[in-house]
Amino acid sequence: MLAFLFPGQGSQKVGMGKDLLEKTAIAQKIYDVAKEILGFDLLKLCLTGPEEDLTKTENAQVAILTYSYIANLILKEKGLKPDFVAGHSLGEFSAILCAEMINFEEALKLVRKRGELMAKADPEGKGGMAAVLGLDNEKVIEICKEISKEKYVEPVNFNAPGQIVISGYKEAIDIAETKLKEAGAKRVVKLNVSGAFHSKLMENAAEEFKKELEKINFKKPICKVVSNATANILDETNVKELLYRQMKSPVLWVDSVKFMKQSGISEAIEVGYGNVISGLVNKIDPTIIIKSYVEF
Repeated sequence: MLAFLFPGQGSQKVGMGKDLLEKTAIAQKIYDVAKEILGFDLLKLCLTGPEEDLTKTENAQVAILTYSYIANLILKEKGLKPDFVAGHSLGEFSAILCAEMINFEEALKLVRKRGELMAKADPEGKGGMAAVLGLDNEKVIEICKEISKEKYVEPVNFNAPGQIVISGYKEAIDIAETKLKEAGAKRVVKLNVSGAFHSKLMENAAEEFKKELEKINFKKPICKVVSNATANILDETNVKELLYRQMKSPVLWVDSVKFMKQSGISEAIEVGYGNVISGLVNKIDPTIIIKSYVEF
């Protein structure tokens, strides 16, 4: 069985989209639709930047969604159909779009709103995130729990064995950095993000996003969709609740990949720009054969 896997925020890079335009005529048409919906030239931003603008949460998210959607169309044109789809954080919206639960216009508007809400969720810049490398889950959870008695920080992205992202108040992350390194972490790398994503500091933004989700009529998926929030099946009956929860809850990527493997997945295609997902999957389960969409 085959899975399509979609990357999340951070996979954007100036120049993305050029390869799509060379591969298929539909790319230009999709970027034209995006320009009309968003009110600015997304393709130009993707191709020429500036990088500072492309990296902004509200822009990065629509750029990645649009790229992944076109890449998914290219694969489907070649007769490839996934049995399962899943996406890391923002990538979950690309997965839902691939599963035809919503159309591109709905997905783009929803993701733009999500990006805007996340970007302005922390106007004072009190929150942040950091990647913890080379330490086991239990130790990271234990240290964060101890620090949170004074100032909130929490593990939020379980990306691969020995790769966890923590999220919370910046001063708590500073304390965590010291304690995690003392406990044996190889590195603690602060991330260039505009807030403490996937943490309880996103609760207000998630409540606002819930109102947007209520406006959409999600359809039954054409394949199995795996949720970040539960590492289990997402469908038309629970999609609104799970997308709401996903915004303020940890991304269970390791468990999601293991769930797909246990469900019979033997091959996967990374449907998006770059190879971040391939690297994570190889660390989680090297028996899964994963390729990039550009190989097709």
